[in-house]
Amino acid sequence: MGDERLRLFCALQLPGEAVDALAAWQARHLSAGRTVGVRIVPPEHLHVTLAFLGSRPAADVPAIVRELAAASAAAAPPVRLRSGRYRETRSVGMVLLDDLDGAATAVAVDLGERLERLGVYRREQRPWLPHVTVLRFRERPRLAPPGPELGELGVVRSALYRSALGPAGARYDVLESLPLGGVGGR
Repeated sequence: MGDERLRLFCALQLPGEAVDALAAWQARHLSAGRTVGVRIVPPEHLHVTLAFLGSRPAADVPAIVRELAAASAAAAPPVRLRSGRYRETRSVGMVLLDDLDGAATAVAVDLGERLERLGVYRREQRPWLPHVTVLRFRERPRLAPPGPELGELGVVRSALYRSALGPAGARYDVLESLPLGGVGGR
């Protein structure tokens, strides 16, 4: 691994049927052709970020995976989420999620504390907000689509991702995928 630096984040992996439903909703309601500089997040990149670590030495990866595994093992699977409304910030469009029993928030808080003790992360002052980024833009398109109706999402895996920036946007690669609560194996 040497001196290489990686742009890293930890996230909950969405179930396949939720990804498919979100992709169909994006195609119907967030057409990138409407506005220049708008990019729909591709299905393979849809996730719920737990902690964005930024640029880290590759040598940190094993310790980060250990802490993600510990936080994931402590979770009570499945993490139950329900899609809510669409919201835009200055650079992204997102689908807000309701954390039905607080399990996703518990994983995010536990992981944040573990990574902070490890010295690779600093938690934000504001509370963690469960969401899926579905759109990226330079200028806010001010879209107002109805929120997707995905029903309840049972999330059973977390992952450590590498984010590689490029001219067409970021590409995410899963470095390690872990079961929540120790279910589902590797």
